[in-house]
Amino acid sequence: MENLDIKIVSVEQKIETKVDKSTEIAIPVTVETIEESFAKFLELEVGDGAASIDTIRCYISQSKQYLNWCKDNLIPPLEADKDDIKLYRQHLIEQNYTAATIDNKLTIVKSLYKGAVSRGLITTNPATGIKAPSERTDPAANISYLDPEELGLLLGEIESQLSQVKTNKKRLPILRDRALIGIMSIEGTRTVELHNLQVKQIVRQGKKTGLRVFAKRASRIVPLTDTLSQQLEEYLTMRRKVLRRKIKPGDYVFVSVSNNSKGKQLSRRGIRAIVDRYLIATGLKHQEGRTLSAHSLRHTAGTQALRTGSDLRQVQDLLGHADPRTTSIYAHVGDRWENNPGANIENLLEKQRFKLSKSNSYS
Repeated sequence: MENLDIKIVSVEQKIETKVDKSTEIAIPVTVETIEESFAKFLELEVGDGAASIDTIRCYISQSKQYLNWCKDNLIPPLEADKDDIKLYRQHLIEQNYTAATIDNKLTIVKSLYKGAVSRGLITTNPATGIKAPSERTDPAANISYLDPEELGLLLGEIESQLSQVKTNKKRLPILRDRALIGIMSIEGTRTVELHNLQVKQIVRQGKKTGLRVFAKRASRIVPLTDTLSQQLEEYLTMRRKVLRRKIKPGDYVFVSVSNNSKGKQLSRRGIRAIVDRYLIATGLKHQEGRTLSAHSLRHTAGTQALRTGSDLRQVQDLLGHADPRTTSIYAHVGDRWENNPGANIENLLEKQRFKLSKSNSYS
């Protein structure tokens, strides 16, 4: 038997196999085949084989966006060339995605084709070398955070609601929310990290308590303040009492307490809804020129930690940033509002006016 000559040949995405140059066998290569090869590639390659479930879900979701675009534009994905990838990039620009988001989406498209190459579906990666447009916006412009007074108002609202309830059943969700929002706003944990946090990830170092969290292919220990440690313990103690269930090491720390999903893992959407509820209650959610979200609590922790004198490296470790330049954005944000160079110029002008008026008074 001679060597097989295989190539992609049609819009219907078929592989044409020739044997003895006279026998032809057509094997369909569907979009499902592409997605299957991509899923296998993600499982084995991304994060050196240790990518989180959330990362894989994100990659697959983003790849579907590209595959749907190909379908809408009658472009067989395995026949796309560099010009087609550039057209997709232009489509993303027209959809007003940020440069960082476009870069992420193109990276995933590149990975999609890398998976196809590894499975022998194509020979070259058409997305190689296609870059996102340069970032033209100030990265600090997208940082929304709470001032100390606002953070005090938010945490105070939770304490106020807690003081008004009389039964343990009603205290339980508020105790959970207090621990959840406190850890997010003071220690800067990500929503997904608390969503996936299990009881066995609560660690001790002497009298200190911390959380071993996992996100973006890395793990770190988030040390809790004594107050947060106490609030977490109060919540777990009340949970055992109200739900009448023993808490096991593999159980999730933050769970739903509603009747329909009692004891089940609190979803990321649920966490965001909890944060929004208290932001709305305090009038902080929507203000002119600023809208706060659950992620704003992480920004709050980073910004206020640097403002109060914490070292850049310490804050980088706390937030789990791989690149210190990401952490330094928070320093830039704080300096922008607290140390405005324009204020120094105004002070200089004020001093000059004072000297001039004093000089005129003597003349």
